[in-house]
Amino acid sequence: MTVRDLGLASIFVLALAICPSVWAQPFSARAAGDVVRLEDARTGMAVSLAPGVGNLGVALTVNGEPVVWWPYSSPAEFAARPGLGGIPFMGPWANRLDEQAFYANGRRYAFDMGLGNVRGEIPIHGFLATAEWQLVEAAADATSAWATSRLEFYKHPAWISQFPFAHTIEMTYRLGDGMLEVATRLHNLSEAPMPVAIGFHPYFQLTDSRRDEWTISVGARTRWLLDDRKLPTGETEPIERLFPDPGAIALREHELDEVFADLVRDADGRAVMSVKGRRQQVDVLFGRDWRAAVVWAPKPASPDQDRNFVCFEPMAGISNALNLAERGVYAELQSIPPDGVWEESFWVRPTGF
Repeated sequence: MTVRDLGLASIFVLALAICPSVWAQPFSARAAGDVVRLEDARTGMAVSLAPGVGNLGVALTVNGEPVVWWPYSSPAEFAARPGLGGIPFMGPWANRLDEQAFYANGRRYAFDMGLGNVRGEIPIHGFLATAEWQLVEAAADATSAWATSRLEFYKHPAWISQFPFAHTIEMTYRLGDGMLEVATRLHNLSEAPMPVAIGFHPYFQLTDSRRDEWTISVGARTRWLLDDRKLPTGETEPIERLFPDPGAIALREHELDEVFADLVRDADGRAVMSVKGRRQQVDVLFGRDWRAAVVWAPKPASPDQDRNFVCFEPMAGISNALNLAERGVYAELQSIPPDGVWEESFWVRPTGF
């Protein structure tokens, strides 16, 4: 019997039997314990996130190769000993403040250091790293897989005491088009304008080579000069003063902890930061309202220390944006009106894995 002798229904059944993957849904989303896993069978991409531990992205892989650096065995281990790795969210402010207080709408808000959720003379990265988010949805269709989680900031007295702007945060991880999108939505529920100083601190790695073989590209025009506390001084310079060719920076020549602004945008308003190895490459695309970028790539302090990563950090504003805006030093601080919404995404595009 030949295919010509078969009816359409029989041809469909035969094709499904021979090659079931042709008809299978390529995207999937499933929860297992404290982790949600999204997969794209077509590209071999997968991402895992932990809503109960800061909605932290704990893995991004392509064909089993890790794209995100994650030195923990589980989200529970991270919660017990928070540190470096994954795709952490930083809020309600990102990076450093120059005092134990911040300014908003012309008023100074001093932190209550006795609450224990803000620490240090130079408070850094807010206090939401291990906050428990609620999973709203995990689903997939023919074009993508996604998981949306929600944090109701306003319900926590210790948080409101430190940052007295009632709001909610929604975050969606989405796999599709060969990329991971991380979308963030803030809804200001307070009666006053709410400043936006959030960010992310993702750790990226390549597996075809080591750090000292990597080349990075920084899509920015301006570098903010920093003092010995890693706080912007108010002075800036063209990026070429640090990197003569910002599109081809040999990482072995630099130990980086730098703040960049005036990002170079494409026709869609996205700025691109990249790391390249022998054949692998990771591009990080910043949406329009990620106004600044921190690039952190420390060298290992000893031969046995693992620092085989580079961080391209999407930032709503530069480090210390809240306080520098009050002094008239920083002019790009964003704000959400009462009952208003702020939304933006960044994308991770791995190739060559």
